[in-house]
This record gives sequence, structure tokens and C-alpha cells, in this order.
Amino acid sequence: MSKLSNVVAAFTEEQVERLTGVTRRQLQLWDRTEFFVPSLAAANRRLPYSRLYTFKDVVSLRVLNELRNTANVSLPHLRKVKEKLSHLGNDIWAKTTLYVLNRKVIFHNPDDGALEEVVSRQSVLSIPLRIVTGRVEADVAMLRQRDPASVGKIEQHRSIAHNQPVVAGTRITVASVKAFAAAGYSVDAIRKEYPALAEADITAALAYERAA
Repeated sequence: MSKLSNVVAAFTEEQVERLTGVTRRQLQLWDRTEFFVPSLAAANRRLPYSRLYTFKDVVSLRVLNELRNTANVSLPHLRKVKEKLSHLGNDIWAKTTLYVLNRKVIFHNPDDGALEEVVSRQSVLSIPLRIVTGRVEADVAMLRQRDPASVGKIEQHRSIAHNQPVVAGTRITVASVKAFAAAGYSVDAIRKEYPALAEADITAALAYERAA
């Protein structure tokens, strides 16, 4: 296990969409309906970057993407699965080995080791598909790869953040970095909120002034 999964990392909706395959629309819907609430969500969801996800969230969402969008398990069924396995805690999607049979979720009953359909608790004899989370850590590392020449620079593109100034090579806006600073966050504290940023990125963002 690498150090990456042992630290609290914050991922934006856009990053989570790329890492898991769950669309931003689904993420927002699941948050509003409390099916999957981001671990680092702000009370006011209207604020920029108010939905931030941890590494464990990313692993869980990758499993949910396999269940929902690849194995075609219905959302109502997944809600029932979550309710039935709620005693296992918030990490049930990441820590529980799940299977799919006829679009129903199967798991190992810890009481007797039997394979059971979660909702009906009926025993099953064969499992055609095992849900695999994939190499999330490697994908996160790939996501964070940036051109070294972009570090400490600010850029603007019409296709990124509605043409707002952003840290080069990312979609993190200058305004978001400055908002954390205005709230009393130090450079180190801001880096904890945005692990993909270097100290030079934050310094450049704080010093940036939009041209008149």
C-alpha cells in the first residue's frame, strides 16, 4: 500500500468523474438524495468546490460505477443494498467484496460465510462477475501528472472554468485559492485542500491580479 491511500486527499467532481466514470450529474444527484455524500462536502453546496471527495470515496465510487453503469444494477436496488449493509459503516462499497448475479448484489454473509443476495438474503450457488475496484492509486498518480513547466503559472482558457484564471495544468481557480487564504488558511493548509498544487502554484495564485 502506497502512502497515497494513507493520507487525506481531496478530489474535485471533475477529477472523480475521470477516476471513476461516475458523471458529475450522477455525483450531484447522489449527494442531493443522500445516496453517496462526499466525505469533505461543505454545508453550502453553492460554494465553489463544495463537493470534495477522499481517496476512499473514489474507491467506493469506482465500485458503484461498476455496479450501476457496467453491471446495470438499478439504483433502487443499490439503495436497498446500502440500507441492508448500513451496519458495516460508510466504507461498505470499498471494504466489502461484492458480486453481481442477474443484476442483484451478492456478498459473503460474515455470520456463516455463505454467498447471499443482499436484499432478499437468498443463497446463491454461482457468481458470474466479481466487482474489481481497479488500480485506483495508479490512476490518481496519473491524474496528478503535470508538465513541470506549468508549476507556478496561471492561465485562462475559454473551455476551463468559464474562462476564469486557474492554476496552469489544473482546473483549480485562482478565486478558490484566494478564498481559502481569505478564510485564514496558510499555504500548507491550502495544499492539504488541494494536494495536486505545489507551493509555487499557491504563491502564484495569491499574487495574481486580473488584468483590467
